[in-house]
Amino acid sequence: MFSSPTVGFVSLGCPKASSDAERILTQLRAEGYEISSSYQGSDLVIVNTCGFIDEAVTESLDAIGEALAENGKVIVTGCLGAKGNVVREAHPSVLAVTGPHATQEVMEQVHARLPKPHDPFVDLVPEAGIRLTPPHFAYLKISEGCNHSCTFCIIPSLRGPLVSRPIGDVYQEAKALAESGVRELLVISQDTSAYGVDLKYRTGFVGGRPMKTRLKELCEALAEFGIWVRLHYVYPYPSVDELIPLMADGKILPYLDVPFQHASPRILKAMQRPASAENNLERIRAWREICPDITIRSTFIAGFPGETEAEFEELLQFLETARLDRVGCFAYSPVEGAAANALPGALPDEVREERRRYVMELQEDISADIMAAKIDKEMTVLVDAVDEEGAIARSSADAPEIDGVVYLDGVFDVNPGDFLQVRIVDADAFDLYAQRI
Repeated sequence: MFSSPTVGFVSLGCPKASSDAERILTQLRAEGYEISSSYQGSDLVIVNTCGFIDEAVTESLDAIGEALAENGKVIVTGCLGAKGNVVREAHPSVLAVTGPHATQEVMEQVHARLPKPHDPFVDLVPEAGIRLTPPHFAYLKISEGCNHSCTFCIIPSLRGPLVSRPIGDVYQEAKALAESGVRELLVISQDTSAYGVDLKYRTGFVGGRPMKTRLKELCEALAEFGIWVRLHYVYPYPSVDELIPLMADGKILPYLDVPFQHASPRILKAMQRPASAENNLERIRAWREICPDITIRSTFIAGFPGETEAEFEELLQFLETARLDRVGCFAYSPVEGAAANALPGALPDEVREERRRYVMELQEDISADIMAAKIDKEMTVLVDAVDEEGAIARSSADAPEIDGVVYLDGVFDVNPGDFLQVRIVDADAFDLYAQRI
């Protein structure tokens, strides 16, 4: 009886890396390969790596070592593969190493060592492709790479410059996902608000209609599917202002993931952040005036080289004034190859960590107040799971895996992907507790 070759697959890193993994998995499955999450019994293993910070490099190298020990035949792809000879020096016995968004290169390496089946089961692959997410939500990557030169970041050297996908291709992928039962699209890229810049916003075609390759037009098109559309990695350019009325009108979720990173003009300039000269507090105020229900998530870096006590205080004051809904903070971590490593005024590890902890303690108090204000309000939630205590869902303010959840104790007669109307009855600093209406 015909037996398909089996490929083991391990994926690490951010949603953008997961999107790369989904493309490789889809191609493997389209060509008739079987996919396994186990090393044993696999003809070879692919490890999709992350290489952004030291902890991610260590995790990726450990995963490669484990795959080599358990299976012996390993192909490495992803961001760590773009960092020179790091993989080869640590694990010289790997079969091949490629960089990120390298589906074709990975498939060439697979074909060289594991010839594709003579009878590929293309009809077994759903039009929406193979996904690593649950069936009811999916990531939609709209571009690769980044044109910025932030001094703490090496992503452009790993993933290259901005390359926007044709708007028609993005729309068709979204359509296939919606038709497969996806209830939420999470739009991702390195710089989502720059979508189409590299193409000079040239006109493409969506269902035969001419349409500019631009984020506003894309969001309007995605709104046609009647499902949740959530935007991630949005830099605070003036063009983002055009998206807020779409949120106010219910066309896309009133949610923005905006990586502000700091509040001090001097630190932002040292970081070489895009839109560093923008008045972000005024922009946030204007967004909330148009769409009062907007949720703003952001990330910050504490302890950047040369950050003074006064500049750190600027960051704290920004947080107290802005009252952002969701905040993550990282202690500055030197990344090999990043320009910020050469900046003067490096702070001790304990100072960086103390400042990170202070930011998160402040934000926890802010978040607790914001969540408490939602008690007695009614809202729509999307069910993610059902366990022995009841349903676990998310509101429009909650992105999967990074934000809070809404607990519905005692609710069992629902399924992941169901939308429910609920009333909030209690809250803690990050999560809500609700009853079904």
